[in-house]
Amino acid sequence: MFSMCPATSLGMSLAGLIEPRAMVSSLPWSRAFRKAPSRLLGAFLSGASLLLFIAPASALAQQRTAAPEMNNRFLPEAPLPKSDPHNSGPGTTPAEGSASVAGTVLDVRGATIPGADVRLLHGDGTQLHTMESEPNGEFTFTKVPAGSYLVTVNAKGFAPFTSPKFVIAVQQVYEIPDVSLAVATANMEVIVRPTEFIAAEQIRAQEKQRLLGFVPNFYTSYIYDAAPLNPKQKFSLATHATFDPVDILGDGIVAGIEQATNAYAGYGQGAAGYSKRFAAKFIDSRSSDFLTLAVFPSLLHQDPRYYYQGSGSVKSRLAHAVTSAFLARSDSGRPVPNYSYFLGDLCAGALSNLYYPKANRGTNLVFTNVAVGLAGRIGANLFREFLSKRFSTNVPGNGKE
Repeated sequence: MFSMCPATSLGMSLAGLIEPRAMVSSLPWSRAFRKAPSRLLGAFLSGASLLLFIAPASALAQQRTAAPEMNNRFLPEAPLPKSDPHNSGPGTTPAEGSASVAGTVLDVRGATIPGADVRLLHGDGTQLHTMESEPNGEFTFTKVPAGSYLVTVNAKGFAPFTSPKFVIAVQQVYEIPDVSLAVATANMEVIVRPTEFIAAEQIRAQEKQRLLGFVPNFYTSYIYDAAPLNPKQKFSLATHATFDPVDILGDGIVAGIEQATNAYAGYGQGAAGYSKRFAAKFIDSRSSDFLTLAVFPSLLHQDPRYYYQGSGSVKSRLAHAVTSAFLARSDSGRPVPNYSYFLGDLCAGALSNLYYPKANRGTNLVFTNVAVGLAGRIGANLFREFLSKRFSTNVPGNGKE
């Protein structure tokens, strides 16, 4: 025997007095006798036991049936499951998460699309489930609660698909109709670059063009539709070409030939005569190059380069080379009279009257300079059209194709 605390004994006594049938049904008699703290409780329970023995069987059954109902009065009420008025009949409680949504991802030709990203969304747009379509294009969402939904499908190379909203009921197997993905429209990214940047890149390529690897060939454009040059680029290209060491070496060779043939005898012979001839050729070349390749082309908006044709008959290429000495391409791409070369040679010849021997000065020197310049351009253009590409390094284009 063990004793109970007074509070526990009192609580059980009160419970017995208030709900005697509940106590009897929940405690065996032997356990009740062992826990009785006093004679009063023992006498009370003995009397209650006697009453139970003599009570009719029907009354005892009524007590046992009513006992759980009475005990429930002391327990908190549990929330009752809510029913969906759209998916269940009157008086029934639907089983949540018993429906399923299925479908097959196809392209417009009817071929299956595996690995597509398929998402099941609530009607308000919040995501519920996501999965990838199977190798046969099929997908199935299970344990879906009844309600309103929509499905989205995304696959690489195809336009996104969004189904209309649909409502599914409890235990319904819903199949999405017509999950057909169209091929995505090609997104072409066009980068518009300023013409001057394109021209700058082409100039850098041209400045790598050298005959036999060392003679400058900067003014032959093997790109037939090359971008036009702005004035700054025209002066930059002329500077690189005219001050190239090979070009200056060429002036020295010409001065030596003039010295050997005693051309421009007024310069005399010896080192002094050679120096004067070299200085004259150096100034001739620099003034002619800047005037014909930069100054007048900038003022008249003309392109000073020769455009390699490279295709067609020999006759057409020959005509292109010769006429290019008289016709230039404008900055807008139209053929125009080559005023830049003519005026440049004319002005360079006029300047030569300042430093050539007096016996050689005059209009004859000016027009001789123009004639020599024109003949030199025709010869250079023929070489550019028929031979230069074979002997040039770093050629970036193939002319007119």
